[in-house]
Amino acid sequence: MSTLETNSFRDTAIVAALATLALLSPTASIAQETPRYEITNVDTAHGDRESHLLWNGSAPGAVGSEPADQPKITVYRAPVETASGAAVVVCPGGGYRVVAADHEGKQVAEWLNSLGVSAFVVQYRLGPRYQHPAPLQDAQRAIRTVRARAEEWGVDPTRIGILGFSAGGHLAASAATHFDTGDPESGDPVERTSSRPDFAVLCYPVISLSTVATHSGSRRHLLGQDPDPVLVWKMSSELQVTPRTPPTFLFHTDDDAAVPVMNSILFFEALKKAGVPAEMHVFAHGRHGVGLAPEDPVLSQWPGLCAQWMEGLGLLDR
Repeated sequence: MSTLETNSFRDTAIVAALATLALLSPTASIAQETPRYEITNVDTAHGDRESHLLWNGSAPGAVGSEPADQPKITVYRAPVETASGAAVVVCPGGGYRVVAADHEGKQVAEWLNSLGVSAFVVQYRLGPRYQHPAPLQDAQRAIRTVRARAEEWGVDPTRIGILGFSAGGHLAASAATHFDTGDPESGDPVERTSSRPDFAVLCYPVISLSTVATHSGSRRHLLGQDPDPVLVWKMSSELQVTPRTPPTFLFHTDDDAAVPVMNSILFFEALKKAGVPAEMHVFAHGRHGVGLAPEDPVLSQWPGLCAQWMEGLGLLDR
C-alpha cells in the first residue's frame, strides 16, 4: 500500500469538527438560481486547446461518429516552473444529460494549473444516447490514458486523481470505487495501466442511486427509467467503498435543493467505516452547481480548503 493511501491528512475528529463548524456558520442564503454558464451535450469550452480522443477508432459501444460519440480529454498542462507532477482528471456535471464544460471544466482546470497541478477535462458520453457503462468506461479510460502518457505530459503516475461535480461527482466516485490494475495481456498500452485514481475530490456529488437522497434525473439518464435493482446497488457509490478507495475530499451545501447533502454524508461515513482518509466541508447555504463559486465570499473558500488537503497529501510537492 502506498504512502498516499495510508497518510490521513485529517484526524477523523478534526474532520468532523470542520464539517460541523462549516455547517453551523451564519452565512447569507444564496438563491437557487440557474447557473449563468454554457451547458451543452458536448464540451465546447476549451477552444483550440490540445485534446485527444480516448480511443483510436470508435469507443466501446459507440452508436455513431458525432462529437457526442467521441469521448476525449482536453489537456491543461501545469506551467513547467511550478508543476508538481500531480494530475487531476476533471468530470464536469450536468445530470448525465449535458456537460457544464466551462465553470465545472475549463475554470477548474485553470485553478488546478495555478496550484502546479495538470488537469485533463473529460468529455464523457451522456444519456439518453448512452447509459451505463459508457460514462464509467470513459472516466476509467481517461485515468489510464493520463497514466500511460505520464512521462510525455510531465505527470507522476502515482499522483493522478479524479475530481467531479454533481453527476460528474457520481462519475468520479464511481471511478474511485470501480477500478482495476489493467490487463497485462492487452496489446493496447493504455489498457495495461491501472484505472485506480490515487485521490478523489467530490463537489456536491450525486452518490446514492438507491435512496430518497438520489438525483432522479441523473439516475434516469445513467440507468434508464426502470433499472435492475442489482445495477442500482452497484452504482450507488456509498455501497461500493472498500479500504482500497482512495483518499477523498468532499464539498457540499446543506440547503442544496438539487442534490441533497445526504449524498456526501453517506459517502463520508462509508469512507470512515472502511478506514479511508477523508475530509468533508458542509456549508450552510448555497445553490447547486456553483463550480469554484468565485462570486460567493463563503463558498469560494472551498478551493483553498481543497488545496490545503492536497498539500497535506504531498500532492503539491515538487
